[in-house]
Amino acid sequence: MIGATLGHYRILAELGRGGMGEVFTAEDTVLKRQVALKILPLELSNTPDRLTRFRREAESLAALNHPGIVTIYSVESATLVGEPEPGSDPQRQADREVHFLTMELVKGKSLDQILPSGGFEVERLFPLAIQIAGALAAAHEKGIVHRDLKPANVMVTDDGRVKVLDFGLAKLAESESEDEETQLMTRAGMVLG
Repeated sequence: MIGATLGHYRILAELGRGGMGEVFTAEDTVLKRQVALKILPLELSNTPDRLTRFRREAESLAALNHPGIVTIYSVESATLVGEPEPGSDPQRQADREVHFLTMELVKGKSLDQILPSGGFEVERLFPLAIQIAGALAAAHEKGIVHRDLKPANVMVTDDGRVKVLDFGLAKLAESESEDEETQLMTRAGMVLG
């Protein structure tokens, strides 16, 4: 996918993969800035409940405005244009509609990358913990529960600021019920992602 385009975004590099998507650095060719694109894989975009969950992540992030939470810019779909991936059917890839989120590109390392095997010293732990708690408190004030908080979903910028990422399993408090798959996949003792 590197070098391909989605609408006015040119994909530059892969940042990571997870249960609900692949994340890439991309250039927004209209606003001349780098962004993060979270792309819903084709096999998941054909499943209505997965597409609903993907859109719910965008809705959750859009409700939040906090310096410790990644900022979402848009939820979009576009046709992937560019070189086909190795081993893929070029016609199938060229015709596919891709669903994606555009977000702030956070430069730094995830907490799991910087966490020492014995844990952080107290002097290092408290500033990070306070920022994470502040971000989660802001989400809770908006009725949003993250439900997938782990070191891989917390970025620490080069200057020590925290950004909480990946609200793909977030629950909106005002929603009366969840879809059946979400209930099954997030029940105690089960893991998603």
